[in-house]
Amino acid sequence: MRLTEWQCQVEAYLLGAEAAPAADLLDSLRGGPTLNAEDGMLIYYNAYRSRFKEVLREDYAVLLAWLGEDEFEQLLDDYLHSTRSDHFSLRWLGARLPAFIEQSGDGALAELAKVEWAFTLAFDAPQGEPLTLQDMATLPAEAWPALRLGLLPSVQWLNCRHNSMALWRTIKNEQDVPASAPLDNPAVCLIWRLDLVTRFRLLEPSEAWALDGMVHQGWTFAQLCEELGAFVEAPPVQAATWLKQWISEGLLQREG
Repeated sequence: MRLTEWQCQVEAYLLGAEAAPAADLLDSLRGGPTLNAEDGMLIYYNAYRSRFKEVLREDYAVLLAWLGEDEFEQLLDDYLHSTRSDHFSLRWLGARLPAFIEQSGDGALAELAKVEWAFTLAFDAPQGEPLTLQDMATLPAEAWPALRLGLLPSVQWLNCRHNSMALWRTIKNEQDVPASAPLDNPAVCLIWRLDLVTRFRLLEPSEAWALDGMVHQGWTFAQLCEELGAFVEAPPVQAATWLKQWISEGLLQREG
């Protein structure tokens, strides 16, 4: 047997659902004076999977608290049996868990997992080049109309249909947890990092619409004011108010 073939057998064993090694794999191994080959492989199998689960328990501590030990353990078993990591770092092991849960049809649980993963992404995202109020104060007047903005790398945009943020907050604060429930109206939640602290905020619909236009649809500041003209009496004032808040919160960088 070639070394690569043997390595593939070991990999298949570690990622498989059966803890007992196949006979041909076992025949290729030698035990020691105090530990036979089968027991040694079983220890390796359990330790390998335990390390995976340890990482996922850390990344999804809120999900663990919500589901409880037994149900969460079963979720991890199902996930690890069906999903193979395509990255060398354990950092990305849990990246597909929200989508895996969503495939089961549990939208509320999948959304809670998305929220928790978004905090992980926000925490270790690149710094980017935050736009500051000082930058805006020195921006020439003629540059304002064509101003284009984008979200900083740490900012995660979530469209929430359930009370996931309320669940996350109460579980993290060890308070009485409300029942999972759909929101009366879908809401946009931003999760980001500022001064090494992760933060979150639900946006009012009008603010979410305006920010979406700026960072996803490529509106200039002039276009934002034009769009606001149909809803408010002083569009530049409202646009500037939001812009100041977004910059103060550490959400934006300049585009172009």
